[in-house]
Parts: sequence; C-alpha cells; structure tokens
Amino acid sequence: MRNFVNLNDLTKQEIMTLITTSLAYKNGELSVPKQTRYVANLFFENSTRTASSFQMAESKLGWQQIQVNPQTSSTQKGESLSDTLKTLGAIGVDAVVLRHHVNEWYVPLIAENSPLIPQLVNAGDGSGQHPSQSLLDLMTIYENFGHFSGLKIRIVGDLSHSRVARSNAEILNRLGAQVSFAGPREWYPTDFDQYGTYQEIDTGIEALDVLMLLRVQHERLADQDNVMFSETTYHQQFGLTHERYDRLQKTAIVMHPAPVNRGVEIADELVEADKSRIFTQMANGVYARIAILASLTEDKINDISID
Repeated sequence: MRNFVNLNDLTKQEIMTLITTSLAYKNGELSVPKQTRYVANLFFENSTRTASSFQMAESKLGWQQIQVNPQTSSTQKGESLSDTLKTLGAIGVDAVVLRHHVNEWYVPLIAENSPLIPQLVNAGDGSGQHPSQSLLDLMTIYENFGHFSGLKIRIVGDLSHSRVARSNAEILNRLGAQVSFAGPREWYPTDFDQYGTYQEIDTGIEALDVLMLLRVQHERLADQDNVMFSETTYHQQFGLTHERYDRLQKTAIVMHPAPVNRGVEIADELVEADKSRIFTQMANGVYARIAILASLTEDKINDISID
C-alpha cells in the first residue's frame, strides 16, 4: 500500500490478510520484521491509546521516530499541512502517522501526488474514519469467533460524532455481520441505514454476539447539549448496566474503543468483566498497527480466501 487512510478502500481479502497477519504477530507465528525507516507521528487531536500504540509498533519494527509536536510546530505560524508534510519528506521521513480534526484531511494531499509527501497513515480524521481502530476491532472479533458472517453486532452510543462507528459499521456490513445501532435517536445518522438498522438498546440484546459501546464525545457536542447532559440518565437509558450485561449470552463480548467514561456508557465494575475485551483491544492494537506499517513497505497485500 502507498497509504493507509480508509480500511474500506481495501478488498475483503486484503483486510483478512491484515487481520491474520496481526494475529500471527501476536501469537508468535510470524516474526516482526526489522526495518530501517523514519516516521513522524503528528497528532493534532489528543490521543493516548492510538498514539502510544503506534509508537510501540514503530519501536518493535525498528523504525526511528522523528519528534514533531503539532502544537509547537510551524502549523501554528500558518504553514499548510501540505508544506509541513513536504518538509518532513524533504528531510528524509518515510511515513507520517497523522490525526486531524478535519474529515478526509488526506484526500487533497493524496491528490497532489507529490513525491515529497511521505506515506500517510490515518490515525483518525474528524468524525470520518479511524482505520487502525477498525482493524484492531476486527482482529479482536475474529480472534473470538473465527468469522464475521452472521454475527450479530450492535454499536451503541454517540454514533453521529464517532469515526469508530462509521468505520466499523461499513466494514462489518461488508464482511457479512448483522449490524444494528442504538443510542440517542438524535445522534443517529440516517445514512447508517445502509449498514444496518436502528434498534432500542434492549431489543434482542440476548441474541447479540458483540456489544460495542461508544464514548459520548462532549468536545464535539454543542454547549447546550453538554449543559443538558446527565451521566446517570444516559447510563440508565443507553449504557451497559449490570442488568443488561447479565442478559448477554455467555459467549458474547463487550467492546469499547476507549477512553472509557466509567459509569456512563458502561458500569465501572464491567470494564474488566469476563465478557469485556476492552483491554484486549488495546493490546491487539499494537499488532494491528505493526501489520499496517509493515504493509506500507510491500508492493501489495497478498490475497487469501476468507470465510
């Protein structure tokens, strides 16, 4: 791959190769290749998991990290994102992992087709896509079930502002899962109808294989919505309470991209409960990102058959 910006740009076979490669790294069935490359991580929005996970993946690959802090970079002086990236390319940076608040920030940069712009890895664009999170989520689901076809997966919460929801809804639908959505109706984008159906959170909860919870993104809400927001009310109406957890079948798993607001979208004690895979997702993220970064040095991802 030249760039990794949207998981849905890949074929099903390419996605499955990334998943199985990630698991092979995790299980020690495949050695992590040592590569001499230079990478810069530019996070224009806050991050803990994604940023540190990419850093760990880069370290395991032997990549050297060029430190650039967007908050103290020349973008604060008015330099365009394009010129910042061309500067990094000119000094020898091979790849840039970048998160930005603008949806599809990568589209005009790729359209430039400049040899100076390094390979781009999308670490999240506004409320658009979060492809590395989607890959680690797919990896976690496949690790538990060994397939996607027919799995009943419900994504619950702040759907309107979540790049994780949009990325996952599209790719899970393509892979044959039965996707449904729940949460405040006013936060349900109608274009999600093409990927699944809106349900009340308690409807058919006993039949779900995966319950994927989302953080309420207060930083993207209007001030009035934040003033009116009640953590207790939200938790009772849309969160994973103990009663809802007990209704899930024994083989079901609970997921969350984090950061987790304990007691809001999920009861505090359930974050690390038996059915929870929240911290497993974080661990899997390192191996998924190793697979992503390693694939940038390959001419193509080899196709494999999928279930």
